[in-house]
Amino acid sequence: MATLAAGLSAAFLVSPAEARPLGHPGELALPAGFQPEGIAIGAWPTAYFGSRVDGRIQQVDLRTGKGRLLSPGPGTPSLGIKVDSAHGRLFVAGGTGGDARVIDARDGTVLASYRFADTDTFVNDLVLTRDAVWFTDSRKPVLYRLPLGRHGELPGQDAVRTLPLTGDLVVVPGATNVNGIVTTPDGEGLLIGQSNTGQLFRADPTTGVTEAVDLGGEALPSNDGQLREGRRLYVVQNRLNLLAKLELSADGRTAEVLERRTSPGFDVPATVAAWRNRFYLVNARFTTPPEPTTTYNAVAVPKF
Repeated sequence: MATLAAGLSAAFLVSPAEARPLGHPGELALPAGFQPEGIAIGAWPTAYFGSRVDGRIQQVDLRTGKGRLLSPGPGTPSLGIKVDSAHGRLFVAGGTGGDARVIDARDGTVLASYRFADTDTFVNDLVLTRDAVWFTDSRKPVLYRLPLGRHGELPGQDAVRTLPLTGDLVVVPGATNVNGIVTTPDGEGLLIGQSNTGQLFRADPTTGVTEAVDLGGEALPSNDGQLREGRRLYVVQNRLNLLAKLELSADGRTAEVLERRTSPGFDVPATVAAWRNRFYLVNARFTTPPEPTTTYNAVAVPKF
């Protein structure tokens, strides 16, 4: 990890110990063998994690570090996960299952399930907008749109739409392509990362036309989960053990990489969520052979 970071122009070392001004733990333990991928935090101090082994959802209190099983899995992965705080529910991307689930954030009840694809699929990440939930598929040049009712009502299966992606994005067969997704600051577009090329793209949610985001000559290799706060975009570069900070234009067509940070607590982090003055990154440990006894965690670092 140190060798990789040294070759990048602005990689600053931060420690989980620096991120404890509230007395909350700087590390959140997950069950042995869990193999996490996604993390989500809503409007309350609770983190939710999905297992890429069997899809179970683990809930962890940020104040105490204590966790519990919220929802058993369907036997297929749970990858990207987001909290819909207004309605107390979780949206979960189903990876190779080609599907998504909606789960009650209080008791773990599965409220709805949706099928997107049956073959050569990897439903990876998602973003909530005012009227829809958008999902990426790392195997296909598409986005899946799950429309929401005026008051957040969940649709039936027949309302699901697949939006083909055209334009600058070129999907490479067999690779991890489209991964993380957020909205642009002006709310008019979607920003998606392509892990295998290190590029970001702006996608038009109406037409599916993609444009490469001008990064000023920079690249984001191994980009994974994304988090946007205003015009600041944070991108996890998983196998490089880095969290990159970018400044976006309002329409998301240009971005400047401001800095990158690493931490001794990072062990191939997959994505990032935020609570107050801290970022929480979940360690997927992709380079560690998974065993039933393999340990997993998430770590907190100060916002920057």
